[in-house]
Amino acid sequence: MKFIITLCLLGLCFSGSGDVSSGGAWGFYAHRLINRMAVFTLPSSMIGLFKFNIDFLSDHAVDPDKRRYASRHEAVRHYIDLDHWGSPPFDNVPRRWIDMLATYVQLSCVKDNGDTVLLHAPLINTFTGEVPDTLKTFVVRHLLPEYYEDVWSFDPDSVQRYFPSYDCVSCKTILGTEDFTKHGIVPYHLYFMQQRLTDAFARKDLTAVLQLSADFGHYISDAHVPLHTTKNYNGQLSGQEGIHAFWESRIPELLAEKDWDFLVGQAIYLDDPRTYYWDIVLKSHRLAQEVLQIEKELSQTFPDDEQYCFEERLNVLARTQCPDYAMAYDQKMNGMVETRMQDAIHAVGSAWFTAWVDGGQPQFQD
Repeated sequence: MKFIITLCLLGLCFSGSGDVSSGGAWGFYAHRLINRMAVFTLPSSMIGLFKFNIDFLSDHAVDPDKRRYASRHEAVRHYIDLDHWGSPPFDNVPRRWIDMLATYVQLSCVKDNGDTVLLHAPLINTFTGEVPDTLKTFVVRHLLPEYYEDVWSFDPDSVQRYFPSYDCVSCKTILGTEDFTKHGIVPYHLYFMQQRLTDAFARKDLTAVLQLSADFGHYISDAHVPLHTTKNYNGQLSGQEGIHAFWESRIPELLAEKDWDFLVGQAIYLDDPRTYYWDIVLKSHRLAQEVLQIEKELSQTFPDDEQYCFEERLNVLARTQCPDYAMAYDQKMNGMVETRMQDAIHAVGSAWFTAWVDGGQPQFQD
């Protein structure tokens, strides 16, 4: 019975899934599958609404990837290059968004003649878990409302009030910048999405609940991809270009329907969502080197003429990894891709369930 149910659910995902190789993380097919299967982790008191809208949650699981080209701030929500900031356990990387801004923001005075003078240097690599109260208050009132921007502009008098020791008198304006977000913010964005979805449930805004849930599932799934936690995200630094789509699209495309199990149990309530999301990202990063190393070693022993094949996709002949090579890679990784997809499904369901509970457990008309 479990096998039959799985086949039926997967069949719904495959219909109209499109070209998986053209998607972002996990490919369009896998993102849709993860959101769809996450619905079946929900308890009976909640599943009705999500099951009734399962096609919407599945179809719109790919919306964040489509927005990459419409918003300059979208791409960084899908990854974080942890190795840019040092080595595990990355204690110098603040776990809270407010602490990140307070640690990495830089304030500069722009004078009437156009000269720029640095007022406040970022506390890069000196984060100890404590941020001065004055700086934190400034961030809360002047930076957080905008979430994140390329440049913030402040009135000199307002900055002077917070930081009396700074010489703001000769400033025409004061600019705030930071260099952190360009290296990815996915764990921060997951916590932000948790708050937004909780608020949507509390307001009983069905439209927002469904759209946010679909988006949220996408970002959570991305956080489970090891290559979304390293600056060598596509093997471009190790001569392995294309490994990104190989791991997250090609392998699921070949193996998920016939070999993998996606009934992962019931969703759980997240007592500490922030830590939970950081743990997902840190675990993904621990696997990143293995993803790269195993493929590198396999490519050196597997016959060259059996590594890549040509297949027709949407009436176009495309070069992709041969099935035997992909299956050999999957076996060498001991089923890592399947496990990460299973973990993503359970995490998505748990995030939805937690937002619903914290939002007052509202009931909607189907």
